Amino acid sequence: MTTTAASPHGFLHPAGWKPPKGYANGVIAEGRMVFLGGHIGWNAQQEFETDDFVGQVRQALTTIRTLLAEAGAGPEHLVRLTWYILDKREYLARLPEMGAVYREVLGKNFPAMAMVVVAGLIEDRAKVEIEATAVVPWA
Repeated sequence: MTTTAASPHGFLHPAGWKPPKGYANGVIAEGRMVFLGGHIGWNAQQEFETDDFVGQVRQALTTIRTLLAEAGAGPEHLVRLTWYILDKREYLARLPEMGAVYREVLGKNFPAMAMVVVAGLIEDRAKVEIEATAVVPWA
């Protein structure tokens, strides 16, 4: 288990394993749990400002950051993200842009993550939906 100054959690990384890029294999955390539902690329008024995939990722991540702040938490408290996307090819083709947006919005905080390609999302214009779990250490 390793910890970093950027995160109060322990990351599970067995000796000899190749380091994951942009996510953690697993996270150990103790504290107050914050569960966020799936958030899509619309604003606080539930209006889409863009149909661009990376633009919707930015909005979904910004929404997550805003909700974490409402709970007295920040991106450093994230322990898990689950992403639901419509287009694997677009995701892979735009990975450098997405990585830049991710770091801009959430910093260099890389929790355990899963990516699932789905046939559709409830909102027709949505191209991504992201669920988040955070753990805020006890004061």
